Amino acid sequence: MNRIDPLEWEDMSALHDLLAPVKDRMGFVPTSQRVMARKPKILTAFIGLTRAVYDPDAETPLPLRNMVAMVASQAAGCLYCQAHTSSNASRAGLSAEKIAAVWEFETHPLFDNAERAALRFALAAGSVPNAVTDEIVEDLKQHFSQDQIVELMAVVAMFGFLNRWNDSMATGLEDEPLSFAENNLADTPWQPGKHKT
Repeated sequence: MNRIDPLEWEDMSALHDLLAPVKDRMGFVPTSQRVMARKPKILTAFIGLTRAVYDPDAETPLPLRNMVAMVASQAAGCLYCQAHTSSNASRAGLSAEKIAAVWEFETHPLFDNAERAALRFALAAGSVPNAVTDEIVEDLKQHFSQDQIVELMAVVAMFGFLNRWNDSMATGLEDEPLSFAENNLADTPWQPGKHKT
């Protein structure tokens, strides 16, 4: 629906150097970033945060960080981010079966105890009001170092920003994540809702 009109590529020439890596990696510039481009300082700061959170030298595996983003977005109810994080998880090497099963991480046999602890943390941290307990963190510490927990929390926090942004702005889904979600999340609670343009 796009409550605020996203800029077109040709209207963002001053930002092409910043956005070209995004476009190369994803095949498109996300609509959310095309709206943020109206305020280049916000977009620049956001892309800097994204690069830090998804640092290839991070200690936590990229597929796990993508699952954390999926569950945090699920907790927040952001359908746009659920489609994006599912599609990103696929690009990171997660199987379609595991992506669809993330809604059942507590009981599904595809998930190990470390993943369950991380996803339980993501669900609690992404909820409003926040539902993280000492017990959840103690369980997380059985599987992850404190530095790794900071990485996982950074994913949840970044998606907290995106969940609020995309849900409030009714950001329209791009073809690729929309198609991925429609084809791979059909047996889950996911629907495109207001994000289908």
